[in-house]
Parts: sequence; structure tokens; C-alpha cells
Amino acid sequence: MTITSSPQKPINIAVLTVSDTRTVATDKSGATLIALLQEAGHRLAQHAIVKDDVYQIRAAVSSWIADTNVHAVLVTGGTGFTARDTTPDALLPLFDQVIEGFGELFRSLSYAEIGTSTIQSRTVAGVANRTVIFSMPGSTGACKTAWNGIIGEQLDSRHKPCNFVEMVTFHSSNPDFL
Repeated sequence: MTITSSPQKPINIAVLTVSDTRTVATDKSGATLIALLQEAGHRLAQHAIVKDDVYQIRAAVSSWIADTNVHAVLVTGGTGFTARDTTPDALLPLFDQVIEGFGELFRSLSYAEIGTSTIQSRTVAGVANRTVIFSMPGSTGACKTAWNGIIGEQLDSRHKPCNFVEMVTFHSSNPDFL
């Protein structure tokens, strides 16, 4: 990894927690992602909690994909194999492009922490309307693994040889990105 000495471009990131039981008060994973993105110098665009329902997930993420001031979306929860885990099913049809390596790398990093249980994670990532979307399991540990091992660098404009910041800020109406 190479980090250049140029200043980082902060981006606007929305956080979606997918859960049938969590509330703002009990949403530790959403709070973890918000803290991590803010510590990295980014701005929280919006935060929402929706039931594990394909249409509620799609509605929330679709509104952020359409908003040119939202550059990235972090989704936590709903990536397992139970009947209620529908996050990948909701997100995949929205993607213009799938980021295949995200799920592969996440499971590789996660294997060091939780062993073979990592195969039960259906994490996915993709790009839709120049918005990058990362989904991860609903545990705080998984959120930290995803952010610290992958997402943080890919949303850091100084990370070389490549990152997603130039792509996601290309369509922004914010003059700081021009």
C-alpha cells in the first residue's frame, strides 16, 4: 500500500443497517461504521435502519444511488444464509458493476479471525450510478474487518495505485471535487 502526501478528499458516505431488531440505541454496527468513516475524515451523508426486506433495502439504497451528493454506501447486516438475510439479493440487481474482489478479500481477512465460519458471509460490493456500495455482516467485528482491511483504503484518495474516490466524486455537484 502506498499513501501519497497529498491531502485526502473527504467524501459523503451513507450508512444502512439491515435488521429486524436493532434501533438507533442498539445499532452498534452502524455506530461503528459511522465512527470509522468520521475518524478517516469523511462525512456522514445519512444513516438509516431498515427491516431485512428486499424492497426496504432497495428503496433506501436506491435513493442514495440517485443522490449525487452521496458517494458511497456502507450496508451492515443481512448477509447470512437465513431466510431473513436478503441484503445481497436486494443489492445485486442495483449494481452496474460488481466488485468481485471485495467478497473474496473480506472472507480471506475474516478467516484469520473466525475460521471457516466466514463462508457463511455473503458480502457483496458494487458500483451503481458512480456510487460505490459495500455490504458486510452485521457484527461490529465484521464492520471493523471490512473497513480496516479494505474499505478505508479504497475510500482514501491518497491510496495508490488506485482507489474509488475519483470515480465516485466525478458526478458530484460539490465544487471541491472539480
